[in-house]
Amino acid sequence: MVKKKLAKTSSFRYVIFTLFLIVIAGGLIFWYKAPEPEQEGIKVEQLLNDAISSERYISTDQVAQKIIGEDPSFILIDVRSADNYETYSLPNAINIPIQNLLDEEYVGYLNQSQYDVIFYSNDNFYADQAWLLCKRLGYKNLRVLEGGMNRWFTTIINPTVPDENMAAEDFELYSTRKAASMYFGVVYPEPITVEEPIVKKTVPKKPAPKKVIPVKKKKKRPVEGGC
Repeated sequence: MVKKKLAKTSSFRYVIFTLFLIVIAGGLIFWYKAPEPEQEGIKVEQLLNDAISSERYISTDQVAQKIIGEDPSFILIDVRSADNYETYSLPNAINIPIQNLLDEEYVGYLNQSQYDVIFYSNDNFYADQAWLLCKRLGYKNLRVLEGGMNRWFTTIINPTVPDENMAAEDFELYSTRKAASMYFGVVYPEPITVEEPIVKKTVPKKPAPKKVIPVKKKKKRPVEGGC
């Protein structure tokens, strides 16, 4: 029952987002500062085509490997509130709340071609909005962390142990995710093993040979006297 309610809530949110996308695609940019003539942004048709494509998403596994491998080619943008950011955030992420996304002080992080910009929120909702706003402005190399922090916790921080009947690939993926979770500070208890007692075989000592001291025979004395 709870899962059904969550599914309905999630579905409702994405319907709202779709409507939001359609409404703002043509004129959202005018809510903010109008772009310079040479930065008119992309056409509405292209924006809509890009919006329905899944290519903008990047998986939690990919992001984890980028962080672990110290990949210098990307920037993580946390579009959640400052409180959420302070509670938990991805390493080296920059906090730009969604309502402040287009403030002038943050343009340098978003409008550049040197790095990939990866937006994330608790799920996809606000990160998708951030992607849409920046995409409308014509900014390049924009990605969204698929599933957001919720999926990060269920796949990287607390990966599900595969069932014994699952494929070998599932076990390999679990091993990779478990190693990643350890990198991000998760501590796993050491397995408790009962060691069999080591029984030392005792070899009976052989009795030391007795030391034999030969007894010297007394020499017979010659018979004294004679005829």
